[in-house]
Amino acid sequence: MDFGLVLQTDPPASEVVGLMRRAERNGFRYGWTFDSAVLWQEPFVIYSRILEHTDRMIVGPMVTNPGTRTWEVTASTFATLNDMYGNRTVCGIGRGDSAMRVAGRKPNTLARLGEAMEVIRDLAEGREAKVDGQSLRLPWVRDGKLPVWMAAYGPKALAMAGAKADGFILQLADPVLTEWMIRAVRGAAEDAGRDPAAVKICVAAPAYVGDDLAHARDQCRWFGGMVGNHVADLVSKYGAHSDFVPDELTAYIEARQGYDYAHHGRAGNPDTHFVPDEIVDRFCLLGPVEAHIEKLRALRALGVDQFALYNMHDAREATIDAYGSSVIPALTTA
Repeated sequence: MDFGLVLQTDPPASEVVGLMRRAERNGFRYGWTFDSAVLWQEPFVIYSRILEHTDRMIVGPMVTNPGTRTWEVTASTFATLNDMYGNRTVCGIGRGDSAMRVAGRKPNTLARLGEAMEVIRDLAEGREAKVDGQSLRLPWVRDGKLPVWMAAYGPKALAMAGAKADGFILQLADPVLTEWMIRAVRGAAEDAGRDPAAVKICVAAPAYVGDDLAHARDQCRWFGGMVGNHVADLVSKYGAHSDFVPDELTAYIEARQGYDYAHHGRAGNPDTHFVPDEIVDRFCLLGPVEAHIEKLRALRALGVDQFALYNMHDAREATIDAYGSSVIPALTTA
């Protein structure tokens, strides 16, 4: 199993770079960041510094979207980083939640997302693609490689991830839901004539190592609120109780009243009081090292290739170090 670290690009950028360097020293292979231009600093600028100051780390957004940048700009940015540092990027992409809604726009349609994934990958790898009906190619790309990993929850998005993406990003760590979603993605890949095992599976969720479970829950409760934004979209589309989406995912947002993106992805978010302890425990990894190892082994047995650790809480360095000393060795050597 691979491991990734997920950060917000809060200033100073040097702190983001420092945490990514610490993560690489502790065995993390991927460095991910949020991508919302209004809420945080521009991640692609910071990726250049991370790549310069690490040796092997692969960097990318969790997640970008097809609406805040034109597709040729996104592709060229990835391709430039790859040319400078040797194909060490990955494009995590989704419909766009915070990046679009903060700017007063609706998330992109799945159709637009599916088209963008193919165009961005083709351009970044040096192939010709059509953007708004115009055939384009980046003539300077040589031996470019850009895996495109798609974030998804609902049945149509899961089907698209299986049919078109190089990887699937699931932003929660509940084994029951993970099994259901992996089955949907791999089934869609098979239906599309692809090798289901070739689609990488990445589970992303907060992790907090320690014996004070109540404190850990409070530090990670924001995640249930963030996931709730996507779940609310699913409920509006399919209903609160549906044959298409498991109740294990949708039931907990019944008391949800709203969401302020000013607190998005932050410990102490006041808009997450509706998130019960049960959801925090299911969606996150909490407790002593042994509890993390046990849950990660269960996820690995379901087919998860990478765990990406959301590190937005008050024990960032300690969590990175605990994973490096105990958790990562247990999952990469056993």
